[in-house]
Amino acid sequence: MTSNEQRWAADEARWAAWMTRAQEGDQGAYGTLLAEVSQAVETYIRVRFGPIVGLEDCVQECLLALHHARHTYDPARPFRPWLFTLVRHRTIDVLRRAQRARDHQSTHAAAAMGDIDALARRLDGVRVLERLAPDHREAITLTQYAGCTTAEAAAWLGISETALKARLRRGLIAIRKLLEAEGLPT
Repeated sequence: MTSNEQRWAADEARWAAWMTRAQEGDQGAYGTLLAEVSQAVETYIRVRFGPIVGLEDCVQECLLALHHARHTYDPARPFRPWLFTLVRHRTIDVLRRAQRARDHQSTHAAAAMGDIDALARRLDGVRVLERLAPDHREAITLTQYAGCTTAEAAAWLGISETALKARLRRGLIAIRKLLEAEGLPT
């Protein structure tokens, strides 16, 4: 088990326990859960959707969605997938709402289409990343989206810099092949 998988498993156990206690009325556990997942939500949005205007507002909307949907969490099921499904859907809603607002204010239709195309490309990129092997996805996410250097990413993953560069190269080759197979520009 990699260090990320161990950290994610530890997060899962803590967060699930806090949510279960929160559903039973423990406000302290709920406050602790919200405080801890807010950073994870921000990182998730940044990695999955890139730089977005109003990131803090988006994080707050995601936490509000968590608050409104907390009664739907089933303690017999994993917490992380439930949480990040809420976050993904809420972020897409925020991006769509922002796009509609920009479209409404925009007087130039071509500029608006460019923004829609950019969003479509970003969502295609997320879909392609999800199809990569976990090692390749981690290397690309850390270096291309999170802004880590290869040395920082290698240290984060607990591997050599050479191994990280190999994962990165193989991941980029896999992305190119996936895009070519779908007829998308590379």
